Amino acid sequence: MNPSELSVFIFGIYLIIVAAGFLFMPNTILPIFKMPKTQEQWIRVMAVVVGGLAYFFIVAAVNNLTPIIWATVYERFGVFVVFVGLVVVRKAKPPLILFGLVDAAGAVWTLITLT
Repeated sequence: MNPSELSVFIFGIYLIIVAAGFLFMPNTILPIFKMPKTQEQWIRVMAVVVGGLAYFFIVAAVNNLTPIIWATVYERFGVFVVFVGLVVVRKAKPPLILFGLVDAAGAVWTLITLT
């Protein structure tokens, strides 16, 4: 596995961990990020979507799908920008930026390995 594939593969594993956490124990994770506990299904639906995204990351990494690997760079920077924007307009609490920072760091890692 080359360095860009490895960076995307590891990010896919990170997404699986995040998805599993929100799927199986959301009320343990939500308060860490200053979000209210919930019994609603939206958090588990989001977890399934994130798990699907993880699958795409891993498939792209394992198959050296360079255009998709490049797309992950733009997507992860976009996540960071949107999360910061949500905090700025007070639609989310500042700890959400931590998720965005992980995305941005992963994007930087992949970008460096691609250039």
